[in-house]
Amino acid sequence: MTQNLATDGAPRAAVDDGRNRFATLTFQRDVAAPASVLWKAWTDPAARAVWAAPSSAVTVEFLEADTKVGGREISLCKGEDHPDIRCECGWLELQPELLSVNYEVISSEGVTQSAALVTAEISGTQERSRLVLTVQLSSLAEDMVAGYREGFGAGLDNLAGAAERTMVLQRVIRAPRSVVWGAWMNPETLPQWWGPEGFSCRTQRIDLRAGGEWVFDMIAPDGTVFPNHHLYNEVRPDERLGYTLLWGENGPKHADAWASFEEQDGATKVTLGMVFTTAAEFQEAKGFGAVELGQQTLGKLERFIASR
Repeated sequence: MTQNLATDGAPRAAVDDGRNRFATLTFQRDVAAPASVLWKAWTDPAARAVWAAPSSAVTVEFLEADTKVGGREISLCKGEDHPDIRCECGWLELQPELLSVNYEVISSEGVTQSAALVTAEISGTQERSRLVLTVQLSSLAEDMVAGYREGFGAGLDNLAGAAERTMVLQRVIRAPRSVVWGAWMNPETLPQWWGPEGFSCRTQRIDLRAGGEWVFDMIAPDGTVFPNHHLYNEVRPDERLGYTLLWGENGPKHADAWASFEEQDGATKVTLGMVFTTAAEFQEAKGFGAVELGQQTLGKLERFIASR
């Protein structure tokens, strides 16, 4: 990821005249979130996009993101005073909630700056977790050790904060993945089941594609209206979708969200994740029962599919 760069987004040489071409760096973060949530924050493209930039002076544009063994992630790190930095990450091993291994290659203007092997080990409980990251670095065009220390340090601080405001819901639905995906990504069927028990949806506009949107009201059993606006930024058929939640049409951002669909012995494991914009919003959502309400929504999806 781009967090191996200095916090201004530029490669940075160490103070030892560039003679230290090889290094092994270790980072550790303790996080107030379950290991299962930290794993999703570390590996899921939608969550990674939230914390990838090491500082506010840097923006990260994701060109490709496919978190699976053999998949890769390509991003551009952009700052005002330097050329774009290209980061290619390739996933070599993924053991959910335990271990990931990936290679990382950094280049700028067609020149490879560094290559690294990154190993992440996750452990913990239902309350807290720990990430231990080992980076085996080879600096090529210049010494990158200082930049890796600074950039990864800032990025992992961001990761810890994002994980602590991330909510993850999962449900196994006994239907083929194509059927579950079809019920979710059909503009006629999505409004029929979306929302907790007793809620209904009133759609104004719906366009379920990358770059599309869904503007709608959720109506509670007592008639209370909750305006919603979903902006879709990623759609990978039968696999995953990513979107932004706004409070009403073009309103303030509420969360960055994603849904993924995995085949599991003829059934489909659905994961719905949300990285709330602030810790306060996460705590408020958790307090009013967002986990239980979200599970009700997935339960309605399961019943809808079973009834067809």
